[in-house]
Amino acid sequence: MPDTIKFSPGAFSNKGNWTPEQLKLAFVYYCQTPFGKLHSKNPQIIELAKLIGRTPSALAMKLVNFASLDPSITGTGRKGLSGASTLDREIWDEFHADWERLAIECEQLRQHLLREHGLHSEAPREADDAFALDDYTGATRQALVQQRIKQNFFRRAVLASYRGRCCISGVSNTRLLVASHIVPWREDKANRLNPSNGLCLSAIHDKAFDQHLFSLTDENRIVLSDQLKASKDAFLQEVFWPLDGRPIELPERFRPDPAFTHSHRATMLGGQT
Repeated sequence: MPDTIKFSPGAFSNKGNWTPEQLKLAFVYYCQTPFGKLHSKNPQIIELAKLIGRTPSALAMKLVNFASLDPSITGTGRKGLSGASTLDREIWDEFHADWERLAIECEQLRQHLLREHGLHSEAPREADDAFALDDYTGATRQALVQQRIKQNFFRRAVLASYRGRCCISGVSNTRLLVASHIVPWREDKANRLNPSNGLCLSAIHDKAFDQHLFSLTDENRIVLSDQLKASKDAFLQEVFWPLDGRPIELPERFRPDPAFTHSHRATMLGGQT
C-alpha cells in the first residue's frame, strides 16, 4: 500500500511529548483491544511501542488515558487515568469526526513503520477473504485495499468492545460473529466506521437485525417486530420469541448510540404500519 501521507521527521521520536502520529496509532490500538489487555506486559503493546518509539509502560499509560475520555468506561465507575492531555482529547474528537479518513491514514502510518523497521508488510485481510488482491491492479486494487482496511477496523473495534461475544446469544466463535451496523453502511457515511454504530452479533442475529425483524429500545432491550411475533416458523419462535424485552450484553466501550438505535427501531416500526 503506497504512502500518501506526510509527517514530520520527529513524528516517532522517543523523547518529549507524544506526537499526533504516535497518538493516532495508539488510539487505533485502543479501539481494537479489549480493555483488560491494555497493560505493558501485552506482547502486542510491546510490539507497537517499539514501532512508534515509546516504551510499553508509556504506551499502556496512554491507552488508559484514552479510557478516561470514554463515556462507556467512566459510566461504569472505571475511571482510567486522569492525565489525558489536550492533544489526547483532540485525537479522540478527530476520530469521532472522521473515522474513515483516520482509519486509512493510520494504516498507512503503520505500513510505513513496518517497512522502516524491516518488518513484513502487507495489505490487511480477513481470514475469510474470498478474493486475492493480486487479481486486480491500479485504482481498483487501491479501492479494494482501502475497503478492506475500513472493514477490518470496524470489525476489530466492535468485536473487541463486545469481548468477542454476540451481545444476544453469547456465541464467541469468531467465524460465526458479525460486526453489524445499526444504521446501514450505505445510509450514513460519517458513521460507517464508528464503533458506536455497531453490534457484535451471531450470523443469524445479524441477518434478522439487518432485516429489521427485531430492534432495540432506548434502554438497549430487544423489541421484536410484529412480523417476527406472528411467525409460524418453529425455529424462529424458539430462537427469537424468548428474547423479547431482554437486554443485550453491553460492550466495554463504544456503547450503541441512542440516535442510531432509534433510527433502526423507527425503520422497523415504520414497516409495520
